[in-house]
Amino acid sequence: MTRIGVLRTIDHLGETRPDIVLVAPLIIYMATMGLAQAVPANFVPAAIGLRGVAALAAVWLFRRHLPPWGRPCGAIALLAGAIAAWGWVVGQQVFDHFGLAGRMPLMPGEKLLVDPRDELGAGNLFWATWWLRMLVAVIAVPVVEELFWRGFLLRAFINWQHFERVPLGQFTWFSFLGTALISTLQHPDNWGVSILCWLLFNAVFYWTRSLLCVMLLHGFTNLVLYLIVLRVGDWSFW
Repeated sequence: MTRIGVLRTIDHLGETRPDIVLVAPLIIYMATMGLAQAVPANFVPAAIGLRGVAALAAVWLFRRHLPPWGRPCGAIALLAGAIAAWGWVVGQQVFDHFGLAGRMPLMPGEKLLVDPRDELGAGNLFWATWWLRMLVAVIAVPVVEELFWRGFLLRAFINWQHFERVPLGQFTWFSFLGTALISTLQHPDNWGVSILCWLLFNAVFYWTRSLLCVMLLHGFTNLVLYLIVLRVGDWSFW
């Protein structure tokens, strides 16, 4: 198929399947996450960068069919991001204190805290990995996750068959609480604070009705958490 044919196919898909437009970037990101564990250590930074670029490429390809992103609401995003990061750290300490620090109940496996420097060393390879993980977490992750969680799933929980007819930011208790609970599948090792964080993100989105605002909020939260990793060496936020 020619380049023009591929672009026409993508355009047709965007017009006929608005769900794929919002879900595909996150699926691509999740599907490429395993690359970092599958390649030799020297290629880990490249694998991390690739998953971020691949996910954003999917967003760019579907850009004509995305819903409006809204205003940045920078002050709200930064304040809520700082609260979210603080709540993630302090909340996890509270859950740890009450013996709820392990993997989410009924989820297989165990919570593992591994210092990446054991495998990568403390030199250039570690720093390249840290920088790329941080950049992907601050730039790519907020875009693909907010398109899915706030752009798609919040509305799909209101009208699954025709979610695109639901205005951005329309509130129901079912979507507000349901998406927060399902977020634990993405953060099984921090399931308690994940619920609280998603409730905050949902609330900010209902207030601003802006995808761009929660993208900035999400990115700032991740930035603070990655800086905390370096400051205190708590690899549960890695």
